[in-house]
Amino acid sequence: MPDHVSQPRLLLRRLHSVMASDGAAQQRLDRVVRVIAQNMVAEVCSVYLSRAGGILELFATEGLNAEAVHRTRLRFGEGLVGLVAERGLPLNLSEATSHPRFAYRPETGEDIYHSFLGVPILYHGKVSGILVVQNVTPRTYMPEEVEALQTIAMVLAELVSSGDLVAAGELSEDATSVGQPIALDGIALVAGIGAGVAVLKKPQVHITRTVAESVDEELARLDEAITRMRQQLEDMLEHPDLAHGGEHREVLETYRLFAYDRGWQEKIREAVNSGLTAEAAVERVQQENRARMAKIRDPYLRERILDFEDLAARLIRIIQGDTDTGKQPLTQDSVLVARSIGPAELMDYDPQFLKAVVLEEGSSTAHVTIIARAMGIPVMGQISGLLNHIEQGDEVVVDTAQNHVYVRPSDEIIEGYSEAVKVQEQLLAEYAAERDLPAITKDGQQIDLLMNAGLLADLPSLDTSGAEGIGLFRTEFQFMVSPALPRVDEQTRVYSAVLDAAGDKPVVFRTLDIGGDKPVPFLPRESEENPAMGMRAIRVALERPALLRYQLRALLYAAAGRDLHVMFPMIAEVAELRRCKAILKKEIDRLDKFDKQQPANIKVGCMFEVPSLSWQLDSLLAEVDFLSIGTNDLMQFFFACDRSNPKLADRYDLLAPPVLSFLRMIISACHAANVPVTLCGEMGGRSIEAMALVALGLKKISVSPTSVGPVKRLLRSVDMRQLHDFLSDHIQSTEHSIRDSLIYFARDHGIKM
Repeated sequence: MPDHVSQPRLLLRRLHSVMASDGAAQQRLDRVVRVIAQNMVAEVCSVYLSRAGGILELFATEGLNAEAVHRTRLRFGEGLVGLVAERGLPLNLSEATSHPRFAYRPETGEDIYHSFLGVPILYHGKVSGILVVQNVTPRTYMPEEVEALQTIAMVLAELVSSGDLVAAGELSEDATSVGQPIALDGIALVAGIGAGVAVLKKPQVHITRTVAESVDEELARLDEAITRMRQQLEDMLEHPDLAHGGEHREVLETYRLFAYDRGWQEKIREAVNSGLTAEAAVERVQQENRARMAKIRDPYLRERILDFEDLAARLIRIIQGDTDTGKQPLTQDSVLVARSIGPAELMDYDPQFLKAVVLEEGSSTAHVTIIARAMGIPVMGQISGLLNHIEQGDEVVVDTAQNHVYVRPSDEIIEGYSEAVKVQEQLLAEYAAERDLPAITKDGQQIDLLMNAGLLADLPSLDTSGAEGIGLFRTEFQFMVSPALPRVDEQTRVYSAVLDAAGDKPVVFRTLDIGGDKPVPFLPRESEENPAMGMRAIRVALERPALLRYQLRALLYAAAGRDLHVMFPMIAEVAELRRCKAILKKEIDRLDKFDKQQPANIKVGCMFEVPSLSWQLDSLLAEVDFLSIGTNDLMQFFFACDRSNPKLADRYDLLAPPVLSFLRMIISACHAANVPVTLCGEMGGRSIEAMALVALGLKKISVSPTSVGPVKRLLRSVDMRQLHDFLSDHIQSTEHSIRDSLIYFARDHGIKM
């Protein structure tokens, strides 16, 4: 067998000739398996194709019993063939029958064969079949043999995708009827409302020529296309919407690094050398990447495949002479619809007419989300079955506030959307008019409203929202998009830009909160049963103190001559905070050693997110200049309730009496110790919750920029004495929540919600 795989180009040409010959598709497939068996010196060569309902049916074989064809069926995940389909990866065994997944089918007569090599036949990124070779002699197939069979499987996909063997509809997900109005649920990735006609992302490029006539010519085509693609990306970085600095520019800088990735390009060249055309080689490598990345549990790493998807599609179009690289001119208000999309692809659409993006996949850490946020385009993601429900030109309404996408909406929905837009515009105008008004209650109590941020693109909201400062600046995103640990000077530039934009307004920088659901590409990760309570935030920083030292050094440099507020996340005991302060002290001393300018004033705080601090609260408050309550994590630990579990999402209420009593205890202790306390979780951005918090005595709340206006309006309509007395009467209740009581109170007292 090894002697024969040294001539893969000849085999590819023979297969291509067979597939292009006359005769029914089944006859051609029968000849194909014979050619493969002969050339690879295999006693068995079989092809299983995917049928509706997750079934794999034996369609052709050389070596197994002929009567098993169209009779032997396995489900995805069943048997060795089903295992290959389930994983989307090759399976190489010297003793097939000893594998725990081996499923014997007596009609095939395969019990005499020991060696097994199966590879997936991929069509549009999905497993449409399995190609198998088997031998009587026990042996492990060599890597070049596996590589050869994968290349053959790609060529075989041409015949499978023709629809002559299995109907095209069975090669994709079960289609759902379209034409009727439907509301689809998803997750808001970038907030906003938008509507327009559906524009389906340009379909995956179709490769019509897979077998190379001249390897040298194909390599030349590939090199020329890579050069052109790189130039396009250089031009893209000068796009007027993204030419200024910020994390969104860093995304494209990182994305550009992928285009220069030598390992990726070398794999493509190897595929060309095996006998594929340049475009087929790109697709072949991308299929392998897609199959491997789809099995990775880490959401951040899985989403990096989207960057390579974008690059691969762009490169194939250039190779094939498609000069527009997928760009679609928009002439009317439009909503882009796609399974997934890369960050550069989004910029191929005119932002003047692009009103929203809806994705079947996507997440808040996806690079395209960051670009969309920078461009002000609403995005809805994780919409199951999206592409089965929508067609080009359909009317679409996107409402991220309700997490809904309305496809072919009724007149009532359109009318309601129009009204919602008017109301939103009116409210925004009113909030803007009230921007400079202080957040003072009716009885004269001042509340400081600050904003949360994490991107340089968020900073203009500091002025437009009327926020009095940044109560929480999340610093981790710069690390999450960087393939290597950002250098101190790179970090310094970002922090300096934040302080410059804030001017005289305070900024509280939270040190790295990575790990858990926030992986970074340059640190290894171990699987954890409970990542939210695992190696994350300050635990990672203290285990790798260089991370924290470099970040604190950058913060000190950026704040030279200015005030610096720095706080540490996920502190579980006072001893951890003291270790952090000791590292900060070393960096401050280092400034003197190297004659660097000190910040004018340094304030140190920590996040209160772990309930264990309640029993060290007095000691903690003696160590900090300020405290920030992070209710997002605190509440999931308080209730022992995973906030990412949809079944538990509504189980516990933040306005439950135990929560309010607990928060009152923390706030009262801070007041007694004369330590400023801020709440910076999502709880503070909701009107009723904000009303309850100020009634507990909270004087500072940090919320999203869009929540500043609504919360300020509410606070200006509240009589704090009345509200405080009301809450005191209800906080000892044994009810599940006092939310309804607070809502009725607000209505009875004319509080603006």
